[in-house]
Amino acid sequence: MKVRLLQARNPDDPVRQREQTSFLEQLDLKPDELEILDVLEGKATFEAATEGVDAVVIGGSGDYSITDGHFWIPSFIKTLGEIADAGFPSFASCFGFQGMVMALGGDVQRDEAAAEVGSFDIELLNEAENDPLFQGLPNQFLVQQGHKDRAFKIPGGVTLLARSERCPYQAIRVGDGPVYATQFHPELTGVENKQRFIRYYDNYVDALGQSQTDEIMNSFKESPIANQLLMTFKEIVEAKKK
Repeated sequence: MKVRLLQARNPDDPVRQREQTSFLEQLDLKPDELEILDVLEGKATFEAATEGVDAVVIGGSGDYSITDGHFWIPSFIKTLGEIADAGFPSFASCFGFQGMVMALGGDVQRDEAAAEVGSFDIELLNEAENDPLFQGLPNQFLVQQGHKDRAFKIPGGVTLLARSERCPYQAIRVGDGPVYATQFHPELTGVENKQRFIRYYDNYVDALGQSQTDEIMNSFKESPIANQLLMTFKEIVEAKKK
């Protein structure tokens, strides 16, 4: 199986390589089965994203917001919309989720009061009971989070599958799938999320203060159920190929 990661991280971002490894591990892929498309170059067309691969995954973005005015963001959003419209197998997390929401006509805004950084519970909605990705999972389980922006309105034509206490839109399916997007990071374990937090520690101290930053530092837990999702997605895509 070939997968392409659409990545929005600067070359000097310490998380850039680790994010690639996280997707490799959670999808159980060999290194040559994951190709990287750097969307910061502004060349993230539908063809560049999908040609020669069975699925696309979209990760986070340490230095960018989907609401920023950078030159590459409009083409990135447009491409996510084309991927979704085509029903091309895809899984977008965090920044990718926000891009997918925007691409399909939803709304994303900065909301620091509802920011989730660390390990949080999400709650599955009734629509998840018969969804191929989420069916059979507990109604509530831990996930890894790291966002200040959130969706304020989800677009039509999608199925809302999960929510959290702070953030009402945590997971969506577009059409009949397999096109999924989650505000949380199924590619991250608790240890990895804590390591990522440590890499950005000084930034969090500046933004949140020492006390709140240390509180988050001590809050990370493992999220084994959420970490199953990418393998389940892979199985869905493989079954669709047969």
